[in-house]
Amino acid sequence: MASRAPPSLGETHHRSEMKIVLIGGRQMWDIEASGKSSIGNTILGRDIFETGRRTAQCVSGQRYVYGRQITLIDTPGWWWGYPVDDTPKLDQLEIMRSVYLCHPGPQAFLLVIPVDTVFPNIFKRSLQEHLELFNDRVWRHTIVLFSTITPPNDRSLQKHISDWPDLQWLIKKCGNRYHVLNVNNRGDDTQVTELLEKIEEMVAGNDGNHYETNQALSEELEEKRLAVIEVAKRMMAKVQRQRTRLRALIKGEATSPTYLRLVIVGAQWAARSSAGNTILGEGVFDVADNTRRTVHCVTRHGEVAGRQLTVVDTPGWHYNSSLQNTSKMDRFEIVHSVFQCPPGPHAVLLVVPFATAFNKSYERAVEEHMGLLTDAVWKHTIVLFTRGDWLGDTTVEQRIASEGKGLQWLIEKCGNRYHVFDNKNRSDATQVIELLEKVEEMVAGNRGCPYEIDTDVSADLEQKKRAGKERAQKITMKVQRQMMTLRELFKGEEHIFSEDELRIVLVGRREAGKSVAGNTILVGELFPTALTKEFRIQNRTMQCVMQQKRVAGMKLKVVDTPGWWKRTPQDARDWIQDEVVRSVSLCPPGPHAFLLVIPISAPFSEGDLKAVEEHLGLLTEKVWRHTMVLFTWGDWLGDRAIEEYIEREGEALQQLVEKCGNRYHVMNCRGWDDSSQVTTLLRKVKEMVVRNKGHNFTIEQKSRQKPMLHWLAGKGMMTEEEWNRREEELIERMLKAVVVEPEESKLPFVQGKESIDFFIPSMSCETPSEVGSSYINYGAHAKVSEWRVKYAGRSAASSGHGTMSSAVSFMGESLDRWENLVKESLGDGKIRARMLDSPAKSEAHTYGVKTKRRNSH
Repeated sequence: MASRAPPSLGETHHRSEMKIVLIGGRQMWDIEASGKSSIGNTILGRDIFETGRRTAQCVSGQRYVYGRQITLIDTPGWWWGYPVDDTPKLDQLEIMRSVYLCHPGPQAFLLVIPVDTVFPNIFKRSLQEHLELFNDRVWRHTIVLFSTITPPNDRSLQKHISDWPDLQWLIKKCGNRYHVLNVNNRGDDTQVTELLEKIEEMVAGNDGNHYETNQALSEELEEKRLAVIEVAKRMMAKVQRQRTRLRALIKGEATSPTYLRLVIVGAQWAARSSAGNTILGEGVFDVADNTRRTVHCVTRHGEVAGRQLTVVDTPGWHYNSSLQNTSKMDRFEIVHSVFQCPPGPHAVLLVVPFATAFNKSYERAVEEHMGLLTDAVWKHTIVLFTRGDWLGDTTVEQRIASEGKGLQWLIEKCGNRYHVFDNKNRSDATQVIELLEKVEEMVAGNRGCPYEIDTDVSADLEQKKRAGKERAQKITMKVQRQMMTLRELFKGEEHIFSEDELRIVLVGRREAGKSVAGNTILVGELFPTALTKEFRIQNRTMQCVMQQKRVAGMKLKVVDTPGWWKRTPQDARDWIQDEVVRSVSLCPPGPHAFLLVIPISAPFSEGDLKAVEEHLGLLTEKVWRHTMVLFTWGDWLGDRAIEEYIEREGEALQQLVEKCGNRYHVMNCRGWDDSSQVTTLLRKVKEMVVRNKGHNFTIEQKSRQKPMLHWLAGKGMMTEEEWNRREEELIERMLKAVVVEPEESKLPFVQGKESIDFFIPSMSCETPSEVGSSYINYGAHAKVSEWRVKYAGRSAASSGHGTMSSAVSFMGESLDRWENLVKESLGDGKIRARMLDSPAKSEAHTYGVKTKRRNSH
């Protein structure tokens, strides 16, 4: 490549020597690399940095280019979206060490970001934390360098920058210095010379000063690096001695085991399923879709290197979450895993990825989840490190030594047994054979005994699993019956809700995914969020925020609220409760629906139920008529039904779902591609609004004279509010009646001649019920009563105090009286004629019902 000097910038600006450090993150999807190494090669005009594997240690490259002696330092990248605590310690050490490899310090840091990379708030926070590994003067020496593999388009770049406020913040933080470099066009000299000119201008703006380094810190970092190397050497020697001893035991045996049973456990995203595929040499475990997870134990068989293998894959727990944050459904499957290969597994492979730090929270998560299998499991456990490509040119022992006491504790707990997999390189059969040899060595050390399981416990687990599925199916049938009944009751009443606007309030605990759910509903990044399901929230909603957008032909107003903890301090509780109450005022005249957000990936305890009731209780009991449970992270279910989760979590969650009228919806918050989940949610919300007669929720009640139903004077005066209350009770009792199961009665079940499926009354009679208008649907009461007496009354025996049957019997008697009252009232021909023929306004005056359209409370 021909070299040419850039245009003269004057003696003050021109420097014959330039020292540059390349920094940047890696994405968690698509192409992981940021392109730092390719950028370095493009600047130097030669392939000096290796691009075929990850940069695991700082690499220095030098070359005389365009009249300048350039020194480039390539560094390990961090994961965008990870806090610095989740970045491996050795990577942190190398990033910090980079500035000491170009004495006395670099003139420039090039922050490399692929030009089309999204840049949400979580990226900003990750960047801030990682640049704190340097001192705060780093920003004065930083240029944002957008990497691309296609010809740059300035208009497209400006549009991209304008779409991401945190990217705008970054460029401003770097003094509005940025550049675009096409790594696939090295023949374009100008893109490199223009970059060098911008660096020189920045250096001139810094009065020619380089980034200042600390010599004492340099010496400390070098001591740490040498200490890691020394510890790694001792560890390697110790493991080799142990393996030699165990191999001698195997040689003393007549035969080696030819049948091995393996169980794979670990956190989500640890690559458990991929490890299983590497072991068996084929895609027997489903890993094709990154949005899919293993939700129940999966057992596969195969023959590898002359051995018959059984491999059991298990659900993963949240990356660094404690056991108490793991759902009961996942806990059950982890315990169940060792019973999938009787008489017990020879080895439990604990998968730990090299791509993340093994910090205190990760250590706690591993210890607590492995505790589900009792302490006996450690004798049969091997740590299987995945993402072997992350090692680069470092050794596994160096990684273990650099992570500190936590990971070293785990290795010792497992008897110094560990292995490394590179699941991207399945053609390397030796990594599988070496693992199986280590398993055989461990079996020999355990005198040939596998992990022992209790067959009685196995039978009990199977029975519980079957019973759980049956109960989940009953929940499904119950909800479907009630939903079908309500739809039939309110058929033709859809006109009750004729507004062009839906107002929704999101409530729930912290880290439930409320803001993400709001963005999914509104199909846009409108609520600021730094939530990643696999890790942690980096910021949170501090006060109520309302956003609006037109979606699916409707104007949606969505209010996000601060989340609560199960045990929130009193001062924070008061503030959160005030915000929950204030949320109602942000969408006047009041919300149509409260979406109570519950994450499927976490358990739901009595404490959670108490917290929900405490916070929503501030809005009075009427709030439950307007509340629907919104389960987030629907992908966590996999192929399971949501009812299995509801059943498995126990009475607390089941009680909450019933409190919300068995209204719930599941949402996958990973993206906005699936519009059907939003349209289905909106349909359910509309049905709930119709069920509430078109009323929205309000806190305050306007004082007004309650109209009386004078035509009931003979039976005592009845207000409209009383009438509506009784109608509501009637519907609620009917909904309970349609789900009564025969076995719930203590007396023999007598099957009626006709099924309830043959006739479900419609609330639409000759006079439609326009809720909030000047008339009431009296005919609906008669239809519901007729249905109840004729059909629902036969759903169970009509005796037996303290049982569902006695409740149904009492209900039938009450409904009989209600029906007779209505029939008697409608018996007068003049009254009936007026009800059926008169306009609504005249009808209201006739019976003294003077109501106005109003909001529900």
